[in-house]
Amino acid sequence: MKQLFQDRVTSLAITIVLLCIVASVVFPQQFPTFGNFSQVLLNLSIDTIVAVGMMLLLISGAFDLSVGSVVAFSGGLAAHLMFFQNVPVPLAILAGLLSAVLVGLINGYLIAYQGINPMIQTLAMMGIVRGGALMVSGAGIQNLPYWFNAIGQAKLLGIQMPVWYMLLTVAAFSFLVNKTVFFRRYYYIGGNEKAADLSGIRVRRMKLYVFVLSATLAGVAGILLTSRLGAAMSTLGRGLELRVITAVILGGASLTGGVGKIPGALMGALFMGLVANIMVIARVSGYWQEIILGIILIGAVWIDLVVQRRTKAK
Repeated sequence: MKQLFQDRVTSLAITIVLLCIVASVVFPQQFPTFGNFSQVLLNLSIDTIVAVGMMLLLISGAFDLSVGSVVAFSGGLAAHLMFFQNVPVPLAILAGLLSAVLVGLINGYLIAYQGINPMIQTLAMMGIVRGGALMVSGAGIQNLPYWFNAIGQAKLLGIQMPVWYMLLTVAAFSFLVNKTVFFRRYYYIGGNEKAADLSGIRVRRMKLYVFVLSATLAGVAGILLTSRLGAAMSTLGRGLELRVITAVILGGASLTGGVGKIPGALMGALFMGLVANIMVIARVSGYWQEIILGIILIGAVWIDLVVQRRTKAK
């Protein structure tokens, strides 16, 4: 039993089940319904896709504060090209994704090869890309092509497609991280970067790749969010980076690197989504919702510190 609760993913899953039971008892008419659960999953689908990339970054010992801006810019660029330039939907989507790849390349190169601190670099990039999102989206772009909107608004088994994309992303990267040597290297890099370099792992190149991957997943999330809403707005993704970092730390990642599981990204995002949903049902003020989410972030970091101290003590 002790080992069961030492697994952060398992203990978080148990916490989520208990939270659902309590919420179902307190709000029997609103909470335990198919419509509510499907809406919760839809709301957290974008965060989870970004969280998968952030989990890989934290495993490698880094993080990215620009992902929220990339979400807004990639979707905004695609929408701008479709609406104002009459670019075909596939090419517009490709342009949006390539813009995200470019952001990842710049972040990865300057951090891995030029030694810029990840917080400083990605914080600066967050402002630059957010400005770009404002330029391409302006006050907002609506009336996007039907086939573009269908990507995020179509349903399968009564559930909107972003949820299925989220589950596919989590399943795919769970397999890759568990079964491929390439992705397992990130644990060695995050655990001891110097030792990984001496063992023959091309650390700088691997760090470049993971920043590109994280930004690309943020680009995918941006395309899906814009498609789901049927509109592009420069404000999309604001605060997303902090929610995602909170989710992955709750899901078992560590700020010191070297630990974490991809399903933990989903569990952390699910916990955050359920808490937000319960607060809405309980009609908690939006001001208090921000305060509570901030407390959860502090609590997640505190839990991480406690776990690290106990690990070192052993």
